[in-house]
Amino acid sequence: MAAMTDMTGLWAPRSPDRTGFLERPGARLYWEDAGEGPALIFAHGLGGNHLSWWQQVPHFRTRFRCVSFAHRGFAPSTSAVLPDPLEFAGDVAALADHLGIGQFAYVGQSMGGWGGVELALAAPQRLTALVLAATSGTLDPRPANPAGFADWKTKADATRAKLAERAIHPAVGATLAAASPALHHLYRAIDALAHGLDKNALRARLMETRRRPPSDAAAIGVRTLFVTGAQDVVFPSCCAPGLAAAFPDARHVEIEGAGHSAYFDRPAAFNAAVDAFLAA
Repeated sequence: MAAMTDMTGLWAPRSPDRTGFLERPGARLYWEDAGEGPALIFAHGLGGNHLSWWQQVPHFRTRFRCVSFAHRGFAPSTSAVLPDPLEFAGDVAALADHLGIGQFAYVGQSMGGWGGVELALAAPQRLTALVLAATSGTLDPRPANPAGFADWKTKADATRAKLAERAIHPAVGATLAAASPALHHLYRAIDALAHGLDKNALRARLMETRRRPPSDAAAIGVRTLFVTGAQDVVFPSCCAPGLAAAFPDARHVEIEGAGHSAYFDRPAAFNAAVDAFLAA
């Protein structure tokens, strides 16, 4: 019987160290908290939720306290109305307070950059480092490289149309879809969990609030890393060097072969870039 008990314990499902919900005005946020060490908060994009970071949390939790969460409106979090991207920064600060975290490094993917940039401007003392993955948040990337953006947009629009014809998610791209149908399926499955959310309407709100000029970044006194994918058809990687130059202390890493979701389709390269940045 003891052996059976041991085997049952061995096979028992492994869950995150801590989980819970945080009540916010008009919303309820789900969070997971794993590992020990300096705090590292992960904020997902429009196609994800807390599960998006399944290849990052196991990697970083041996050295960091990793907090992942689902933005308001993204299951299992809830929202009474269509989320306002300008509320994301307050949600993250409130979550950190709820978990007793004073300072933390922040990794924001795509939509997750909205909370990161606004938090860095409003409360820079809370952040030890900022990672903007395939995003500039509320900063408009176009002025950073107008000619490059125009060329990128023409090609990206055409590519997204072809991807749509083949039912390939634009945040994953044709390369990963061909190399790993299983990962493409997983990405789409995570994306579909927010089935009650009007993502087209939220995407429009994101674009409406992405109106800060790059010059606003001069006020962001937080070490910043831009991580982009060379094959991204959602965010213009070509604008990242100009954006980084507008920050007091920022750098840019472009991952070859990666699309919009380098954290997902090139996790080893993504994790190594973030590792090197946090250790600097």
